[in-house]
Amino acid sequence: MSGAHTAVRSVIVEREIRHPPAKIWRALTQGALLEEWLMKNDFEPVVGRRFNFRTTPMPHWNGVVDCEVLAVEPNKRLAYSWNAAGEGESGLKTIVTWTLTPTQNGVLLRMEQSGFRPEDEGGYQGAQFGWQRFIANLENLLVGIE
Repeated sequence: MSGAHTAVRSVIVEREIRHPPAKIWRALTQGALLEEWLMKNDFEPVVGRRFNFRTTPMPHWNGVVDCEVLAVEPNKRLAYSWNAAGEGESGLKTIVTWTLTPTQNGVLLRMEQSGFRPEDEGGYQGAQFGWQRFIANLENLLVGIE
């Protein structure tokens, strides 16, 4: 049993999306499409590739997320580290994992950002809000692409 002081948490968002896995995979892995629903980036779906997401800086965060691709299973699973330094000395160090599971109507898309420590409360709260908005942006993008 772990104590509350050592507990880590995850933000999980699941949506059934009425599009084929390959179309969703393109939106998750093509830099230009990623920029449309998430942030500017230099992402490439290659394990070991280091990349950044960039957005407008805000108080206590420089707007840069440093990442490294950890897993690529086309049309099934994508994982990358998600490290945001901010102004704190340790910064946010989490893992984002996307899982695509085919359903009768499309795909069950699952996003899990794991590894929030108790001292990451601000990042945890921001991720809970932010991923809902980002995934809504993704769904809107999918309607407009082939």
